[in-house]
Formats: sequence, C-alpha cells, structure tokens
Amino acid sequence: MEAKDRKMDAAKRKAIEAAGWKVGDTADFLDMNDDERQLLDTRVALAMAIRQQRAVSKLSQKQLGARLKTSQPRVAKIERAASDVSMDQLVRALTAAGGRIVIKFGKTKATKGKKKPTKAKKADTVILEVTTSK
Repeated sequence: MEAKDRKMDAAKRKAIEAAGWKVGDTADFLDMNDDERQLLDTRVALAMAIRQQRAVSKLSQKQLGARLKTSQPRVAKIERAASDVSMDQLVRALTAAGGRIVIKFGKTKATKGKKKPTKAKKADTVILEVTTSK
C-alpha cells in the first residue's frame, strides 16, 4: 500500500485537529523543504520497489544479500530506506533483485521567480522510472 493510499478518515482528522493537534506526514514533522521531501519520496519508492521485486523474484532477504555481498539485516534496512542506506545501495539492490531503472529526460516550464508564464524558460527534468518484472 502506498503512502498516498493511506488517507485518514475525515471525521477522525477533524476530531484530532479540534483537540489542538496538527495532522501531517513525516516530511511535515521533520520540517522538510521540497528538495528533501522529493529525495525522501524517491528513497521510499525505491525501497518499496526493491521489496516488491524481491518477492516477485521469489528471493529471500538472505538470498538478495548474497547477491549484494551483504547481510540479511542490511537488506532489511535497504527495504526500509533507512537513513544510513545510500541511493547507490538502493539502486544496486533493485537491479540485483531483477528490477530496472529507466531514466528519461524532458523539458518542463520553470515556475520559480516572478517571471511571466509566457516567457518562462524550459528547465530540464529527469524522470526516474522504476520497473519491476512480474
């Protein structure tokens, strides 16, 4: 289940907010800026894809660890996107489990600053597409 799919019941949310509590996600709690939030979302998406690909490939964490030349507990940390797991380790784990990463380049209109939308320059966008085999 993706984080987006886990929405709080509206009545429960209203009751919590009425009691003086603030409702938000991890990024809100950690006061992350947009760049940090995007990095966290990417790390979590990769970790979820690794777990899914490992299951599809019928690999145990120990077997994936052997492919990565690491331990089963380290694979568990990779699948949780723990803070001490690098992006390199996440990418290597996904590919070792049989997944693929496709990088696409595109252009999007820049939205920063007070420039008029008609004169906005195009900014490079990199789309990281993670695919798992089934």
